[in-house]
Amino acid sequence: MQHMRILHICPTARLDAPLAPESLQYLGHRIDRCGAEDLPGRSESAEVDVVIADACLDLSLAPRISELLAEARITAPVIVVLGEGGLATASAKWNVSDLILTTAGPAEVEARLRVARDRHIATSSAHSGDGFPGGTHSGSGHLKAKGSAGGWGPVRTGRGPAGTSRSSGYGTSGRAGVAGESSEGPWNADGEPMVVVTGDLRIDETAFTAELGGRSLDLTYREFALLKFFAMHPERVFTRDEILLAVWGDDYFGGTRTVDVHVRRLRAKLGKDLENAIHTVRNVGYRFSADSVTDTDSEDVTV
Repeated sequence: MQHMRILHICPTARLDAPLAPESLQYLGHRIDRCGAEDLPGRSESAEVDVVIADACLDLSLAPRISELLAEARITAPVIVVLGEGGLATASAKWNVSDLILTTAGPAEVEARLRVARDRHIATSSAHSGDGFPGGTHSGSGHLKAKGSAGGWGPVRTGRGPAGTSRSSGYGTSGRAGVAGESSEGPWNADGEPMVVVTGDLRIDETAFTAELGGRSLDLTYREFALLKFFAMHPERVFTRDEILLAVWGDDYFGGTRTVDVHVRRLRAKLGKDLENAIHTVRNVGYRFSADSVTDTDSEDVTV
């Protein structure tokens, strides 16, 4: 097993408390502990594989951990530790890579650490030569923060497929293989844009809102995630299994029928203007057509 360097962050008042999750101490990784209030003033080099933020007793740490790491110029993936009660407060706005319970066993903790590290390395490497600020690798394999604060840098501006555009902004790194999405910075810990715009449709993960022509869409968390997934991959056909894995994750054990149910609900909420944007591909799955998301004024013809 390859040992990692873990930066364990908790409220300064809890520095003398046992590690959370407790099983972390049995994995043999190098663990550096730091109080959240002391993080911005750290003078040592920010070579870290994974950051673990212990928010099990102080939930206020979770929503501000990304900002604290940006100030400290640390770009490693973040895993937030929560108690059972804290799960109800979990939010995409936290901009973290993963969540884990305090009761997680060694095997689960090790797997989540490895996946978070490897995914971050993959997305950083994919864009290290394209002007994306994904960070560089030290000889030991650690990710080293770049000189810019928090690893932020400009995202290139260009044009995507019909109905989409890429806006200039600031972000970390884009996800490899995501083609043609209309995106604006910032980017989340998974390398995905947090703001996606396609025609009249605007999806903003930073505020967890979706608007169509200025009309706010009342979406559940899963409907929001499904719509964002479609908008990021226009004109691509996905099987129900692929959608289930991308939106629900590999720890969901329900059937693909749930995809059909959520697509039907999503179409109903999008209304007549956009319900046909999600096409059913018989015997395969679904395809999102960016051409179906057009400005309402474009349909007016002057004779």
